[in-house]
Amino acid sequence: MRYVEEYIELYKSGQLILNEERIKLIDLIENDVLTQDVYFDEERIEKCIRFIEKWYFELKPFQKFIIAFIFLRRSNGLLFYDNFLLLMGRGAGKNGLISGVANFLISELNGIPGYNVSVVANSEEQAMTSVTEVHDAIEMNPKLQKAFKNNKTEIISYATKSKFAYRTSNGNTKDGLRDGAVIFDEVHQYADNANVKVHESGLGKVKDAREFKIGSDGYVRDGYLDKQKEIANHVLNREAPADMMFPFICKLDKREDVNDSKNWEKANPMFSKPLSEYGQRLFAKVKSEYETLVYEPSKTDEFMTKRMNMPALALERSVAPYDEIKATNRKYPVKLDGRECIAAVDFASIRDFTACGLLFRNGEDYLFKHHSFARKEFVQKMYSYGRKQDEFSKKVVAPIADWEKRGLVDVINTNTIEPSTVVMWFIQQRQKYNIKKVIMDNFRAELLRKYFEDAGFEVEVIKNPRAISALLAPRIEDGFANNRFIWEDDPMMRWYTNNVEVKIDKTGNKSYEKKEQHRRKTDGFMAFLYSLYRADEISDADMDEELMLLDGLDF
Repeated sequence: MRYVEEYIELYKSGQLILNEERIKLIDLIENDVLTQDVYFDEERIEKCIRFIEKWYFELKPFQKFIIAFIFLRRSNGLLFYDNFLLLMGRGAGKNGLISGVANFLISELNGIPGYNVSVVANSEEQAMTSVTEVHDAIEMNPKLQKAFKNNKTEIISYATKSKFAYRTSNGNTKDGLRDGAVIFDEVHQYADNANVKVHESGLGKVKDAREFKIGSDGYVRDGYLDKQKEIANHVLNREAPADMMFPFICKLDKREDVNDSKNWEKANPMFSKPLSEYGQRLFAKVKSEYETLVYEPSKTDEFMTKRMNMPALALERSVAPYDEIKATNRKYPVKLDGRECIAAVDFASIRDFTACGLLFRNGEDYLFKHHSFARKEFVQKMYSYGRKQDEFSKKVVAPIADWEKRGLVDVINTNTIEPSTVVMWFIQQRQKYNIKKVIMDNFRAELLRKYFEDAGFEVEVIKNPRAISALLAPRIEDGFANNRFIWEDDPMMRWYTNNVEVKIDKTGNKSYEKKEQHRRKTDGFMAFLYSLYRADEISDADMDEELMLLDGLDF
């Protein structure tokens, strides 16, 4: 297929600078995909490219390359790829390309009756982007007006009766759709796959069903996009079938790449030479933004995440890179029952969350067992707990109901979180573990301390939490960097930790603050931090084994 050969040759001749993911994709295509019994539907490929270039814009080689694989078929005529992940830096023309493709797919040139295409996004404004582009293209061309009924919310082909329409993330009312293709726009905003599943369920009723996921990277971690990137990596590393996904991912390979503008085409293929007129304007804009970062460093996160597809997780902003936070998801290497531990509680507010934790040691590793309490009224208001989500929040979304099912949090229908409720959890844990003492800060100490002491616990109050944060910062950094923290699979703890912002004062001391005051809670991380204050007092001996050893001795 000439467009595929052209793109691969541009790379091999050194005319393109590609990131690792696209290099792997080319290798996969040459050695695992095109060696199978497949063929390119050249007639549709040519028609699609001519259609877009006539009515929209001239296509770049990477766009023709992608279009070719939209119409790659098996020998039996079925599509080889029906799942596309297109991730590029802001300005790479994702929406423009998908608008042209969508318009072609509903047209008589594609020739499939009732091949409806939906574009789905979190907001109506974003969902309308591609539909508006198609509407405007038809509005400006009388010939297209003869082929399509042109509404601002829906485009209809007179010949095929196929529709192109937008939908917001309220997937609850969309059961029974008969889409030929679904476009999921700005996928970095999706907290989970709830909405995606609803729209996917409507596929398969029409020939050549496809789904496209497009966007740049974002700030929601452990969300839908991270799961899609994991699948993409499995495909590219040959750990999953090649036909599971067509992953066209453009990003920097490492953060240092940003310092040489020649590398920017790794994240944005519009910057590959020769630059189009649009590419020249865009490059000048991005270069200006980059140079401004010297004077406005607060814009670095947005620039790296959106322009370079490299989510910004600098240590001076976050507790640790997210890969290191995610590395806490490991099984406890030893049995915890009977072991000595330090308990900690963060009781900052009695009206939203309270986090409890137990810290164990195993050699140089620290094993943390967490549990939270949350007020029902608060999580209903802030996270739509107990209601079907009509749309995905653009901010951090906390799936409280899912965490509740996993036993990570108890949702309490009371006016406040009572100290007795918290103490009872520790009493229950004391039946299995040897709790040496309970650590808490002085904010609620007068309220909590008596309840714990009445229950027989030794209590230590941290009188200056900010000073303790500065003292423990090296231990936190070292622990994450060397994978010494083990939390098992606790997405709530990862959420708490990812919500923490590290502030550095003029003397270099670090403190841990919330990235956002109301939604992004940090209670679990603070309980973990407090427990580390007395981590050196924890014995990593197994008391059950020692007692068995003593029983075996003949005195």
